[in-house]
Amino acid sequence: MSKSRGYILPGAIVLGLLLHGWCGYLAWLAPYLIFVILLLNFVAVDLRKLRIKAMNYWLVFFQAVVSIGGYFAIKWLSADETEAQGVLIGVLCPVASSVVVVASMLGADRTTTTAHTIIGNLMVAIVAPLYFSFIGLHQDLSFGNSFLMILGKISPVIALPFFVALALQVFRPSVSDFLSRYKGWSFYLWAICLLLTLGQTIDFIYLHGRGNEGTILALGISSVIVCAFHFAFGKWLGAKYGDRVAGGQLLGQKNTAMGIWMANTYLNPLSSVFLAFYSISQNLFNSWQLWEKGRNGV
Repeated sequence: MSKSRGYILPGAIVLGLLLHGWCGYLAWLAPYLIFVILLLNFVAVDLRKLRIKAMNYWLVFFQAVVSIGGYFAIKWLSADETEAQGVLIGVLCPVASSVVVVASMLGADRTTTTAHTIIGNLMVAIVAPLYFSFIGLHQDLSFGNSFLMILGKISPVIALPFFVALALQVFRPSVSDFLSRYKGWSFYLWAICLLLTLGQTIDFIYLHGRGNEGTILALGISSVIVCAFHFAFGKWLGAKYGDRVAGGQLLGQKNTAMGIWMANTYLNPLSSVFLAFYSISQNLFNSWQLWEKGRNGV
């Protein structure tokens, strides 16, 4: 499986270009795939023994505050609502479910990274409906109705896997152990989800990109800047708590498939281009980090 990882992103991009129409029709599968991916990752660890550290809280605080701050800053600087939404979802997007594998290979503490996949996703399940209630496609509804509607759609995808996994570990440990044997499947499910969400974004660009070239370019440039800032700031914060690698990966490595799905569902779908470019940037940087670590023999 390790040899195939390097081909997943370029393969998803190529197939997304070729099959973008089909991906648009099948994009409804994404939330179900995300649910299963998170469930398989959560049952693989003993959730009752995890301990949340101060760095985890600072990271989710950063995402919650900088995402909305970045949104209003971009609106003030450029008055481009789509670019502002791209920055919002790019910063708020939860940590990748594969972060434990990559961060551990780079030398991060597994307990810290595993704990953050939980707290990071739960934070997004609460904060995203709050922001989407006054930003995006549902501003015509009252704040309360919009928040509850979006919370009802996002929480089953992001938060419910955690509570299901916890219930299984407490009341049905045999079922939890059985599911944990298939945690490796989450990688392939992520690849399918990435294909569908990237393909959906490519399909939207194909249909509506003409006339929006400037916005697409701005989203691409800003995604590279935000990606670099995430890794740099995360490493700086992580160094303060004795785990520079974990800090960088937990802030910089995003679940772009989930972010693209949320952008396509609740925001201007063109804003998902930000995360499509971000996915390329983070994978290139992670590949370089792994290559450097292997070259130095550490």
